[in-house]
This record gives sequence, structure tokens and C-alpha cells, in this order.
Amino acid sequence: MRRFFLVTLLSISLFSCKTLDEKTVGQVASVLLNSGNTTSGTPTDLEVSSALKESLASGVITAVSGLSSKDGFLGNQALKILFPPEAKAVESKLRSIGMGSLCDSFITSLNRAAENASSKAKPIFINSVKNMSFSDATKILLGPDGSATNYLMDSTSAEIKQAYLPVISSSLDKVDATKSWAKITSIYNKIPLVKKVNPNLQDYVTDKSMSAMFGEIKVQENMIRKSPADRTSAILKKVFSYADSKK
Repeated sequence: MRRFFLVTLLSISLFSCKTLDEKTVGQVASVLLNSGNTTSGTPTDLEVSSALKESLASGVITAVSGLSSKDGFLGNQALKILFPPEAKAVESKLRSIGMGSLCDSFITSLNRAAENASSKAKPIFINSVKNMSFSDATKILLGPDGSATNYLMDSTSAEIKQAYLPVISSSLDKVDATKSWAKITSIYNKIPLVKKVNPNLQDYVTDKSMSAMFGEIKVQENMIRKSPADRTSAILKKVFSYADSKK
């Protein structure tokens, strides 16, 4: 009975309380979930749900914090946003005529816009995690790598894009990306015989930002799935050890 009360209290406090920050909630979770908990045996539906929510919330916070920091995009060569693919010829041509610094400044501004927008994803993700059902949690736990990330993609993509677009549009203006792009396309489109270009920067940066965010969350998810050392609480050890035994 005491164990049921503790886990129920956790479920209420972890995903209903709006006054605690994520660090405090995590500390509460650790205390409650580890009270009388074993790290073996078949987990209950509530334990599976709590473990998935704990791991996903942690992954989301790590991913958002990393990408929304300065150079979260620009300093990561795997995520750095470059010229739109259909504008590669623009970059190549401008660099060939000595306008490399303009191209570099434009690339920096794209990445700053993505970094500025990334923080908007956290409350949307956390709300989706909070509303995860027992059935969803079990499917995710026993599913393949990336199952939790796919759940978030299905449940949040439309809302995240809606949240990102105005921020990215404002950020592109703020960091002069819009002006730089207008200057770049104006110069390029005046070159004889070239095919004129003008891709939508807002959509391009939004899509690249979202793709990076989901990619980083997937990295965090799979670390817990594959590495026992990253299972930092008794509930995570129990639930993911159970999932390992079902593979």
C-alpha cells in the first residue's frame, strides 16, 4: 500500500505540478521512485509509464538545452544549417567572385535563428510526455530504437512547427538573415544566364531545426535503451532491464 501511494504521488507531482522546475521534479522523482523499489522483476503499467516519462523528459531537457545554447547549431558540424540545397549554386558562385564573407555571415544567421527557436519546443514536448497513456508507454518500451522519439514526432510536430515559425521569422529578421538573403539573391539573380532562386528561408530553417531536435532526442533515448550506465534511477534500471529481457 505504501509503495502504491508513493508511485501514485510521483505520477501526480511529476507531470501535474506546474510550479516546480524540471530539476526539482527530477529530484522528487528520484526520491519517490527509489523508495522501496527493486531493480528486477516485471514492472507494473504505472512503473513502465513513470520510467518512460522520466527518461523522455530528461532527454527532451538535454536536447533542448544543447540546441538552444549559443553555437548549439553553428558549432556542431553534424547539425549546422548551410545554404538551402537549391541555393548551393548561389553560394558557389558568390564565393568564386570574392563574396565568401557574405555567405559565412548568412550561414551564421541561419543557425542563430534555429538556436533562438529551439527553446520553444520544451513545454510542447513535456506536455506530450505528461499525457502519454499506459498503452503508449508499453508499446514504446518494447518497441525498436527510436520508438519514443517517433511518438513525440507524431504527437508534437504540427504544434512545434506552429511555435517555431514566428520565432524563426523574427530571429531571421533580428540577425539580419532576411536582409542578407535579399542581398544574396539580388546579386546572384543579376548574373547573366543563371536560374533565379528564392527559396522560403522560414520553412527551410524551421524544418532543419525540427529535424535536429528530434535527432538529438533520439540520441538521448537510445543511450538509455542501450547503456545500463545511463539508467540513473531504480525505476529506469527495472523497466529497461525488463525490456532488455524481451529482446
